Amino acid sequence: MTRVHDMGGRFGDGPVLPEPEHHIFDAEWHKRALALTLAAGALGKWNIDTSRHARESLAPKDYARFGYYEKWIAALADLLVKTDVVSRAELVGALPDSRPLVEKALTADAVPTVLAKGGPADRPSDVIQMFQPGAMVLTRHRAENTAVNGGHTRLPSYASGAKGQILRCHGTHVLPDCAAHGLGDCAEPLYAVAFAASELWAHPENPRDQVVLDLWQSYLEPTP
Repeated sequence: MTRVHDMGGRFGDGPVLPEPEHHIFDAEWHKRALALTLAAGALGKWNIDTSRHARESLAPKDYARFGYYEKWIAALADLLVKTDVVSRAELVGALPDSRPLVEKALTADAVPTVLAKGGPADRPSDVIQMFQPGAMVLTRHRAENTAVNGGHTRLPSYASGAKGQILRCHGTHVLPDCAAHGLGDCAEPLYAVAFAASELWAHPENPRDQVVLDLWQSYLEPTP
C-alpha cells in the first residue's frame, strides 16, 4: 500500500502550480512553528529521521488537509507525548507543565551557533562500498523499509525498480531506515544516483532530463 506522503509521480493530483511570488513564511505563526520544532529537537529526544517518520505517520485524512507547518506541529505534538516530554493533559493545557527541561533549553543566543553547526550524519562503517562512479544499478523493487514493517525509508516509490547510474559516493552515512526507529546508526555507503526522466515517468516532457537521488547501498543492486 502506498504511503500517503509518498506522492512523487502519482497520477491524478493535477499540475504543480508555482506561486507567483515566493515567501519563506506565508503566515506569522509559521515562524513560530519552525522555531518550536528546532527548539524541541534540541532536547535530544529524537533525531531527524524520527521526526520525518512522525510526519509520515499522521492520519491520512489529516496529512491530506494539513498545510506544511500544520504537519510539522501535529507531528511534534505526537513526538512530545511519545517521548514523555509532556503528557496529553499538559499538551492541551488541562494540567500545568510538571517536567521542565530547562537545562536542555535552546536559548536565543545559542541559535546561530547550533544552526551553523548542523547535524552531520556521516559515520564510520564496516560496510564495504559495492559501487563505483559510472556503475549501473537497480533500485529495490519495492520502496519499503526491510527492517521495520511500514517504517521510514528514503527510497521514493517513483524510483523503485528503476535503473540508474552512480555519479559519486558520499561516504558512509546513518541509514534512516534504522535511525528513525531506534535501531542504531547502521551506517552504510550513500550514493548520488542519476535516473533518466524516461526511466521514471510514463510521459516525461523532456525524456533526456535527469533526476539525481541520494540513495543508500541497501536500496541498490547491480544490474544483471
